[in-house]
Amino acid sequence: MNVTGKTVGVNGMTGMRGTYLTRRGFVRLAGAAAAGAALGGAVLPLSGCAPAGDVLRVGTKIDVPGFGFQNPETGSVEGLEVDVARELAARIKGDPNALEIVGVNVTTRGAMLDNGTLDATLATFTITDARKKTYDFSRPYYIDHIGVLVLKKSGITDLAGLDGKTVGVALSATTKDKLGAAAAEAGITLKFAEYATYPEIKIALVAGRVDAFSVDSSILLGYQDDSTYLLPTQFAPQEYGVATKKGGEYSGPVDEAIAAMEADGTLRALKERWGLSLVTEADVEAEQEAGGTGLGEGDPADDGAAAEGGASR
Repeated sequence: MNVTGKTVGVNGMTGMRGTYLTRRGFVRLAGAAAAGAALGGAVLPLSGCAPAGDVLRVGTKIDVPGFGFQNPETGSVEGLEVDVARELAARIKGDPNALEIVGVNVTTRGAMLDNGTLDATLATFTITDARKKTYDFSRPYYIDHIGVLVLKKSGITDLAGLDGKTVGVALSATTKDKLGAAAAEAGITLKFAEYATYPEIKIALVAGRVDAFSVDSSILLGYQDDSTYLLPTQFAPQEYGVATKKGGEYSGPVDEAIAAMEADGTLRALKERWGLSLVTEADVEAEQEAGGTGLGEGDPADDGAAAEGGASR
């Protein structure tokens, strides 16, 4: 398992805050996504982990830098959600190496829980009331907001500039509905194009097939480069939870382990390791009660706004 104590980005770059993909890095990332699609749920390599016997089978993404990403240099999958999975194995199975990581995407992460291939899914899976009817979710281990990435040359600087434009989103994600609601409230109309993977959306943006790329902001930071701009406006807090089979044997133990990781500081340390937002539920609730955005101290967007006079990168 690649837990080095430093943030590993694409092409060897460190840090998610202000991380940019080089052209070479982006091509490699797109290649990794294509390979991941071809894997069809194969067990992926984890440096230092040698599962044997009773293991925890966890699905993570492999195309999201900082969360679940198959490093093109090493072939290993790494990120916050992989590290959380390792902690779950340690606390539930008694051994951090009693773990199998399986690559998933937005269309397979739930299906593989349904068919018993996975024990749990840690794949930027947003907790919603509709999804809780089908799966059990742990308490949130990460909180983000929906963001929008555009090409700088488009001249789009805010939500109003997207009126009549096409936005690329992930299949089966909450983004389409949440962004559509925000657009309706702003009195504009949007068109949507859905894709199976994030690299496909970035490629569509660069090629001009879509006018914007929308997903959670921390994910977009991994796809930002010198040609793109992350709009300062963010929408709808997104709470990520560990999904397990409804009424399954792991539902209780997983939630208890996440609670313990939050209480003993493990979650915060892992977020810091990967340069991710430190926002908690308490932060969101406090700022919303105060009439703020609910981002909370420590969010990358807040840091960007302070550094650039109010506009996040």
